[in-house]
Amino acid sequence: MTDYTARLAELGYVLPAVSPPKGNYKLLTRVGNLIYTAGHIPTPANGALITGKVGVDLTTEQAYDAAHVVALALLATLQHELGDLNKIKQIVKLTGFVNAVDGFAAQPTVINGASDTFAKVFGDHGVGARSAVGTNGLPLNVPVEIEAIVEVHDA
Repeated sequence: MTDYTARLAELGYVLPAVSPPKGNYKLLTRVGNLIYTAGHIPTPANGALITGKVGVDLTTEQAYDAAHVVALALLATLQHELGDLNKIKQIVKLTGFVNAVDGFAAQPTVINGASDTFAKVFGDHGVGARSAVGTNGLPLNVPVEIEAIVEVHDA
């Protein structure tokens, strides 16, 4: 079995601090062996929120990088809750929202920033179902918001 915490280090990934909820909700809810996360936004380890609309303020490549940052934020929340990323069995589904200009059609490419990160960390267990949705605005003017459904091993 792969040690996912060691894999993070091998990849050079640094998890950010867990950001508290910005409203009246939980960062995640566990039901049996499934964890449903709230939408997470791109706050890197340095704490500087990534903002902007894709196609005006950010390129597709920059938005891809922002989605990678969101994946790290999701991992930070999961590690905080579980105490150990090795308790993760698989990524079941990601739902990604991309704040972009009208006519932008590369939402899947942007959300690959998160999907690719999970695949690098968890291998085949990091690739689940996915939705990539375009929108004309997101909270705090972030370019990407992503939520996840994760299956964990029995407690």
